[in-house]
Amino acid sequence: MSLRINDIAPDFTAETTQGVIRFHDWIGDGWAVMFSHPKDFTPVCTTELGTMAGYAPEFARRNVKIIGISVDPVESHHKWKEDIRIATGHAVDYPLIADKNLEVAKLYDMLPASAGSSSEGRTPADNQTVRSVFVIGPDKKIKLTLSYPMTTGRNFAEILRAIDSIQLTAKHQVATPADWKQGDDVIITAAVSNEDAVKRFGSFDTILPYLRKTRQPGA
Repeated sequence: MSLRINDIAPDFTAETTQGVIRFHDWIGDGWAVMFSHPKDFTPVCTTELGTMAGYAPEFARRNVKIIGISVDPVESHHKWKEDIRIATGHAVDYPLIADKNLEVAKLYDMLPASAGSSSEGRTPADNQTVRSVFVIGPDKKIKLTLSYPMTTGRNFAEILRAIDSIQLTAKHQVATPADWKQGDDVIITAAVSNEDAVKRFGSFDTILPYLRKTRQPGA
């Protein structure tokens, strides 16, 4: 069955470039982003892993841990990390999960059960659906999922923007409109009456009876 927003992210134990982890324990009390790759030494993924390493301080500032996963053994991951540094100028200091038995890819519904039980002999095209992003909250629930084709590199600035929205709206009874970014006006949710909105946010603008905007809390 496919994973949906607000489902508990499946827990697992796996070998990584930083040792064996149990996923939920590794996440701890903060947030996490897990992003997957169909194979080591693939061009688009090489740029993505390096770009994510460059963004690492921004994720850390939001209390978000980063973890990658690729359908290959950990020894291959360690060799790939040097290519990533050469290509992008960024060292990958976050862990990379070794999914040589395809267990995590199947657990997260990125590969079918019929895919077998070994990465050996499989090409990137065989694993092309292992191109997803999962944002997971402190409650271990999935807050966002994104899937990309092999030929389209991921936009990590957009993932940061989405995390800003998710964290803001988890704290306040607001939502964010299209193309929202930090500091922009937000939408007051329907659960908040006009009277409560004044108490919570001060003034607000009524665009439509069901669309009320106010300044971002704390901005």
